Amino acid sequence: MLFDFPDFDNHELVLFGRDAASGLSAIIAVHSTALGPACGGCRMWPYANDVEAMRDALRLSRGMSYKNAMAGLPLGGGKSVIIGDSRKDKSDELFRAFGRVIDSLGGKYIAAEDVGISVADVMTMGQTTPHVAGLSKGHDASGDPSPFTAYGVYLGIKAAVRHKLGTDSLKGVRVAVQGLGNVGSHLCQRLADDGALLTVTDIHADAVARAVDRFAAKAVAPDAIHAADVDVYAPCALGAVINPHTLDRITAKVVAGGANNQLETDPMGEALRASGILYAPDYVINGGGIINVSAEVTQDYDRDAVLRQVERIPVTLTEIFRRADRENRPTSAVADEMAREILSAAKVPGRKVAA
Repeated sequence: MLFDFPDFDNHELVLFGRDAASGLSAIIAVHSTALGPACGGCRMWPYANDVEAMRDALRLSRGMSYKNAMAGLPLGGGKSVIIGDSRKDKSDELFRAFGRVIDSLGGKYIAAEDVGISVADVMTMGQTTPHVAGLSKGHDASGDPSPFTAYGVYLGIKAAVRHKLGTDSLKGVRVAVQGLGNVGSHLCQRLADDGALLTVTDIHADAVARAVDRFAAKAVAPDAIHAADVDVYAPCALGAVINPHTLDRITAKVVAGGANNQLETDPMGEALRASGILYAPDYVINGGGIINVSAEVTQDYDRDAVLRQVERIPVTLTEIFRRADRENRPTSAVADEMAREILSAAKVPGRKVAA
């Protein structure tokens, strides 16, 4: 039963959408609208089964509630997943069908880009619903949020390196980047420009080849990236990469990347702390993209204002790091507590607040 599902966290709404004509199978999870309409990306991925897809949607949507809260945005948390291979199964009909599913919620959920989904895909969704963001056309169109996500992750890595390694420079700092999609590739560019030494991997060989050529990066197999001999491990693909199978092999002193739900389970945060590894909570460090999208949704878009807000990410991370040190607690637990405090303080009559 959904209500007994381990990752169900008093979600306000979970919607299953099907459209036989287009082949659409999708899930929208709205975790909380305490701060405003739920906003979060749509992910397209060839999940092994429906349970795996539902688990991802539930975990990602809770993460969006926390992400938006920690970024100070007037948005709740939601996420959607489309079951399918983004390299083979896309069609305009599928995205228009998904737009109709989104529209059925009447603005309770606003979709944007995520793994496997492009700005063009979101634009196609927008043909059947106005409840999309991260658009390339329109008065307040903000475009691809990935560069803003990467910028925030880059600044967050600098803050983590400063806190853990005691240096303000990334020159010569060894960084392993897992995932070379939009966020990972933009992050690699910023890190390389600062003189970082890159080790990279991706499930797509062509993306790895481009990174090796462009950034003089070292390539490793996808199942070896977490064990690379580096200072910083930056997961920028899918989640659950910090788990009992990988934890003991991580040599990095910092885990800081753009992926969502990097910890397979909450106890992994304590395991990282006990191993002397500084973890930058994922929904804090990767908040740049939703900050950019929020500026399109809630106000007249101002790129300079967005950048100023993204540049607050390392300030928030440093506060988390210091509080975790003082309290001898995992950074993940500290961030979760801070996010829940914000959500609890935002109770609005007629709206539920996440537990």
